[in-house]
Amino acid sequence: MTGLRWGILATGGIAHAFTSDLRTAGLTVAAVGSRRAEAAADFAREYDIPHAHGSYEDLVADPDVDIVYIATPHPSHAENAILALEAGKHVLVEKPFTLTGDEAQRVADVARANGLLAMEAMWTRYLPHMVRIREILAAGTIGEVRAVFADHTQKISTDPTHRLNALELGGGALLDLGIYPISFAWDILGAPVAVSARGRLADTGADAEVATIATHAGGALSTSISSSRAAGPNVATVLGTDGRIEIDRTWYCPTTFQVIAHGGTVIEQYTSEVDGRGMQYQALYAEQLVAEGRTDSALLPLAESVAIMRSLDEIRAQLGVVYPGE
Repeated sequence: MTGLRWGILATGGIAHAFTSDLRTAGLTVAAVGSRRAEAAADFAREYDIPHAHGSYEDLVADPDVDIVYIATPHPSHAENAILALEAGKHVLVEKPFTLTGDEAQRVADVARANGLLAMEAMWTRYLPHMVRIREILAAGTIGEVRAVFADHTQKISTDPTHRLNALELGGGALLDLGIYPISFAWDILGAPVAVSARGRLADTGADAEVATIATHAGGALSTSISSSRAAGPNVATVLGTDGRIEIDRTWYCPTTFQVIAHGGTVIEQYTSEVDGRGMQYQALYAEQLVAEGRTDSALLPLAESVAIMRSLDEIRAQLGVVYPGE
């Protein structure tokens, strides 16, 4: 099957960004669903979507939908993904994949039982500059990779009811921001063998700042900083024995990077030319997988999404962050 028909589950800010990029790429958006019929209708009008549904159940039951993008808050990801999978739809689930590792495993189990694609929407992995970086590393251009450094820091809201601060909404810098550099380190260095974390909690109990250091296979190291209370450079470095890759601001979005040899010579200067935000690349990859009859992403396997969620569980435990119901 090619040319999948997308259904958009929820109508918040990330749903707008994703749908806009789908339109930019010329992909088919067949339906949108919201818990409020009026919100679904407004969204459908804005993006010229044929079907608007006043419930998630009606969206996943729509015969004109092949794949559903899950755009709800973190605590609802597992429930909504399973709803779509049990209705026979493939799913692309906004990052973080779920709230916890156990939830992630449940989604994975349902996807496999139904022979369907379930893929985490960690869109950064699919961007052209990240594809090129993996090519450079595979060629051995900078030698053996010894360390990865990255931050994702923003000055957002101190309002205790804001989703970044509300535990009942899966709040905290780690799951919303820190997952980017942590997933990046997994991409470059593989799963860590040990992780240590320190952080500062907001008055609500959600994490406002988090620092991590992880040891990977062969002793390679990765560090990350995430914050929802202060904006930093948002750059990243991959350090090798023969050189380094410096990814410019903002490293997790389409951007530029330099490959710098040990002696300081710039070997390569890369510039991204991307229409829109760049979220369409993950959608194009998902469509390719389904067309080829595959149900897992080689760039971010489902088992890795589950393992990353379990690693985030461990980090939260070290910080003392506990979500309602845990």
